[in-house]
Amino acid sequence: MDNAPIGIFDSGLGGLTVARAVIDKLPDEQILYLGDTAHTPYGPRPIAEVRRYTLECLDELASRGVKAIVIACNTATAAALSDARERYWIDAHIPVIEVITPAARQAVTSTRNGRIGVIGTNATIHSEAYAGALAAVPGLAVIQQACPLFVDFVERGVTTGLELEVVAREYLEPLKAADVDTVILGCTHYPLLTGVIGRVMGDGVALVTSSEATANVAYNELTDRELLHGPWGKGEEPAHEFLTTGTGDAFPALARRFLGPEVVRVREVTLESGIGA
Repeated sequence: MDNAPIGIFDSGLGGLTVARAVIDKLPDEQILYLGDTAHTPYGPRPIAEVRRYTLECLDELASRGVKAIVIACNTATAAALSDARERYWIDAHIPVIEVITPAARQAVTSTRNGRIGVIGTNATIHSEAYAGALAAVPGLAVIQQACPLFVDFVERGVTTGLELEVVAREYLEPLKAADVDTVILGCTHYPLLTGVIGRVMGDGVALVTSSEATANVAYNELTDRELLHGPWGKGEEPAHEFLTTGTGDAFPALARRFLGPEVVRVREVTLESGIGA
């Protein structure tokens, strides 16, 4: 039993989709969320830069005594997972949970024709992280497509509308032409766009998000390691905390829209490198 919070990290708002799934799956757990809003989006940045920002943010979560770390960002996972596991799991015995492998496994069980599409940021697609995760399964065709503007739409709170649909149709045309029957939403921002993505791809295409699968992994990790939170007293409930590295004036309102009323307080933090306020 361990009553410390679960640390969840993302470059901005997208990881709130994972936080929502973790809260639903583990309602007794406290969440400590950190969004690197000073540097979002990560997708256009060089991998080395993303790795540095990611490890600085994960250091901040570890310093606050989290019992597990969820890297709720595909780009950050692709850039820094091996370093994070060495630094926090091997050295500090803090389990590190990521979003790429759970989504890849779910896509394999979902596909009927063996043709899987992957959409993500430029950095995630160029890293070939999903192609690598799916490579062990024989007979799969993996069609990848970078959709960099999707993150910008979500960060602005735009999840519907003609402008978004025009962009989505252009991005998704290669996947439709390849006759994929399953699409991995390889960015945690993208579940907030399932309406338009589903409309463009059609009813026969399954959309796979990492949120639910990652929450299942978190549940299993905490259960297996006896790290689950103890029972709350009468009238008590988890107090979730949300941190950002940038000014993020719009973050609280957008976070409540995407996550729900659990977002009560958002604080800006300064990291050792000077990032933040």
